[in-house]
Parts: sequence; structure tokens; C-alpha cells
Amino acid sequence: MKVSSRGEYALRALLVLGQSCGEVLTIGEIADMTLVSCNYLEQIMLQLKNLGYVRSKRGMNGGYMLRTSPKGICIGDVIRNLEGPLSPMSCASVTAYEPCPLEAACMLQPLWILVRETVARVLDETTLDDLITGAVVTRSGGKIIESSHDG
Repeated sequence: MKVSSRGEYALRALLVLGQSCGEVLTIGEIADMTLVSCNYLEQIMLQLKNLGYVRSKRGMNGGYMLRTSPKGICIGDVIRNLEGPLSPMSCASVTAYEPCPLEAACMLQPLWILVRETVARVLDETTLDDLITGAVVTRSGGKIIESSHDG
């Protein structure tokens, strides 16, 4: 799995909207806060709208806002919807599996499956709210995610 600039910028935009507490932000405001050009951001926001993460408001005071609470936006879902499967190799993919010619004797497949499972677990256990509140903490040899709130 590799997250493209589009995926990263989409997450940046969602974070900005999540921090705005339901306020409608213009494309220019989001662009300024994410350091993404308005033209590229418009394409990303349309995709986020079509995926159901944001809604738009037309008119003079128009712009974008989250469709749901940041607690309801799973980062794993966002990445899968924008980037596709999380697996580093198709032989370890759940959704886009393709057999490897060496699969019966392949000693690498268990590693790729472990990588996919680890990445999926971290992303699936992380919400937009976790990122906003700083609940994602990395530690060497410890838990990857600590939630600072119940639920």
C-alpha cells in the first residue's frame, strides 16, 4: 500500500473540516490550511462528496463541511475508498487477491499478510476524531494506538 498525494490531501482536508466544528469552509480556506491548490482540492472535495464524507453548500456563503461526526469517519475506510486495497502485494489482498505463481512454496506471503493485517488494524482502529484529538500515539515496542476517550 502506498498513499498517494491525493489520499494525503484528502485526509488533510477532512482534518481541517473536522476541526471546524460543523462550520462551512470555502475551498480557498481549506486550500490555505492544507497547502493544496484550489484546482486540485476541488477534484478531491468532489470525490469526498461522492464518497459521502463531506457535503457542499452552494451560494455566497457556500463551501464544504463534514457529513458526519469525526468519530464516525474511519481512516481505514477513507484510505480504501481513495487508494484501493491495503495489501502490499496482491497475493495477500482480501479484496483484490491474485495468486502468485510460487504461492504453494512462497515463504514471503505470510510476511505480506502480516503487513496487511497490521496496517488494516491500525487504520481501522483510527478515526478522524482520534487524529484531531491527538489520540494516536506511537511508541517503540508498545501499543500503536491509545484512545484518550471512551467508546
